[in-house]
Amino acid sequence: MTTCHSKEQVLDAPFLKRHFPMLTKKVGGHPMVYLDTAATAQKPHAVIDAICRFYKDEYATVHRAVYKAAEKATNLQSGVRRKISRFINAKQVEEIVFTKGTTESINLVAHSFAKRFIKAGDEILISEMEHHANIVPWHLVCRERGAILKIIPITDLGEIDLLAFRTLLSPKTKLVSLCHVANTTSTFAPIW
Repeated sequence: MTTCHSKEQVLDAPFLKRHFPMLTKKVGGHPMVYLDTAATAQKPHAVIDAICRFYKDEYATVHRAVYKAAEKATNLQSGVRRKISRFINAKQVEEIVFTKGTTESINLVAHSFAKRFIKAGDEILISEMEHHANIVPWHLVCRERGAILKIIPITDLGEIDLLAFRTLLSPKTKLVSLCHVANTTSTFAPIW
């Protein structure tokens, strides 16, 4: 397996695709294009190899046992948490939380954030291009807490209407939750 050695390789899609077994396949005679990563991310060889090694040689209970294999598994998980923490410049290692996917992550944020910060009359903004997984949790939070869910319209090009967004944004807005790339249109939201 080839490893990335330069910044150019990191941005080189054909180079990167070679690391992902599923992305080397053809569909209908054409190279596979996969746009459902938030639901089910394809894994590169390095991740597949690490998972296989872990299941074969290191699999044990994490943070709940004192036997040697469990200690090793706990240390491995803690090491990954530290690496991620450094990579995203988190203030504390405890800020890193593992979930099964984006839907579980959104639900976790929605319910933990809401309990602490959302009150009756507060507003939450989402857009018309959101996936169901980023609509339902906020709808439920608003119903439970008495908050108001506001929907940012999209343009005929499938882009967020920034003028409408600025109009909807108010001192009552406590949270804006947007997908970065819409899975149905591949439209980018200007979140930066």
